[in-house]
Amino acid sequence: MDILRYVAFSSDPLGGNPAGVVLDAAGVDEATMAATAAEIGYSETAFTVARPDGSLDIRYFSPQAEVPFCGHATIATAVAHASRHGVGRLLLHTGAGPVPVTTSTAPDGSVTATLVSVEPRTTDLSDADLAELLAALRWSAADLDPALPPQVAYAGAWHPVIATADRARLADLDYDMPALNALMARRGWTTIALVYRESETVFHARNPFPPGGVVEDPATGAAAAAFGGYLRGNGLVAPPTVLTIHQGVDMGRPSLLTVGIPVDPSSGIEVTGTAVPLS
Repeated sequence: MDILRYVAFSSDPLGGNPAGVVLDAAGVDEATMAATAAEIGYSETAFTVARPDGSLDIRYFSPQAEVPFCGHATIATAVAHASRHGVGRLLLHTGAGPVPVTTSTAPDGSVTATLVSVEPRTTDLSDADLAELLAALRWSAADLDPALPPQVAYAGAWHPVIATADRARLADLDYDMPALNALMARRGWTTIALVYRESETVFHARNPFPPGGVVEDPATGAAAAAFGGYLRGNGLVAPPTVLTIHQGVDMGRPSLLTVGIPVDPSSGIEVTGTAVPLS
């Protein structure tokens, strides 16, 4: 296999979220994909197989498990594919459903990719699950932002959305990894979307990812899409609108995610970012 290494949601290889990309995984079995992802050690590695119509089947593996959809590895894959085949529209067949991605070249020569998620939805977070989640995070109910109620959001993978009214609370992430991992495994959650609202359209985020064997994701496109759907579904933004999400800052890998929220409640959420190869 030709294993490419990219960093997504940053133009600086020292920022963003690293992802492995295998553009031709034809004939590679699941066990080999899992072992390869574990050896690479990034939060996700994407494996693609071309269909006759030019679209791609894609699978995503963390060091410990397969996930149905991963945003940062999608952005990395799209940019890597564009570097070989040119920019344009690409359809990815993910475990969560079809995800179209469009790549374009900026005046400085960098390549930007925009994915459109599957239809988002939200569900309630029970009081018991919230209490267990807060205990694992070592947060209290007083840390929460009452303007952004806790829920579980989906746009290809499930992410509880937990908002704090205190930026310092977000910066001080020190959670019980085994306890959080056990809760997430029982509920089928992929990451926890911890957010702080700086303004109407600017947010800061952190995403613990213990089910993947990763303490924290520096940039999480799937969670960003789910969060966009959560905001629209709860009437917390006025679409159409564009959000800026800063992630990875507190762990020394600053990432920039742009989230487009269309008006139609059944429309997918757009997540845009760049990606650059790691030398």
